[in-house]
Amino acid sequence: MRIGFFDSGIGGLTVLHEALRILPGEDYIFYADTLHVPYGEKPKEEVRQYILDAAEFIVGQGVKALVLACNTATSVVVEELRQKYDFPILGIEPAVKPAVRKAEGTHKKVLVLATSLTLNERKYHDLVRKVGHEDLVESLALPGLVRLAEDFVFDEERVAPYLREALAPFDLGQFGTVVLGCTHFQYFEPVIRGLFPEKVDIISGAAGTAKNLKRILEELGEPGAGTGDIRYFRSGVPVTDDALLSGYRELLGMLDR
Repeated sequence: MRIGFFDSGIGGLTVLHEALRILPGEDYIFYADTLHVPYGEKPKEEVRQYILDAAEFIVGQGVKALVLACNTATSVVVEELRQKYDFPILGIEPAVKPAVRKAEGTHKKVLVLATSLTLNERKYHDLVRKVGHEDLVESLALPGLVRLAEDFVFDEERVAPYLREALAPFDLGQFGTVVLGCTHFQYFEPVIRGLFPEKVDIISGAAGTAKNLKRILEELGEPGAGTGDIRYFRSGVPVTDDALLSGYRELLGMLDR
């Protein structure tokens, strides 16, 4: 059986990339809800229903685990899905805990970049509260980055002006760690890095989610017997267009650089 990966768009490929690296013997389904992307600025209940519908479709394809490779989806519905299905459901959340651990004793703060819906959810606020250093954590919603990613716009000339305007209210020198709290944002890491001081750490939860997936599959004794094959779906429709498939492969390759 395959492992399902879900995202509102192409951001989840950043998590799938990590899974392919450490679990090459698995086969995958990647489902992008492109009819409804972006999620981050939509009402919570609307997003919840999109995710439930997508999960039902993915489960119908036959999967042994499902990864919500989307911080917003995780914050909205991961617990509900875990109650509904009897196989592993994994999510991804902003890597606040390791970021704060890095910041302790350095006199530097943490900046979490994510979508508005992720940052407004109780799950995120509980996450920050549990690390015990709420004073070290600041956050910023960057909805424009999701739209740029979905338009396959990654060049610095078009991305940097948006980021400079959004970051203008902050003293960037006060931050030691930047958390990419939306999977779409990893495509822009080189541009983001160029706007912050040289020694800033930029982290995400993608690698940790993939490692957690590997650990769970090992505990269940379900080793893969696949080849890393990926079946792509866009809002329930199989992707057969060669140009689009090539674009997905290019995005995965881009993350190797």
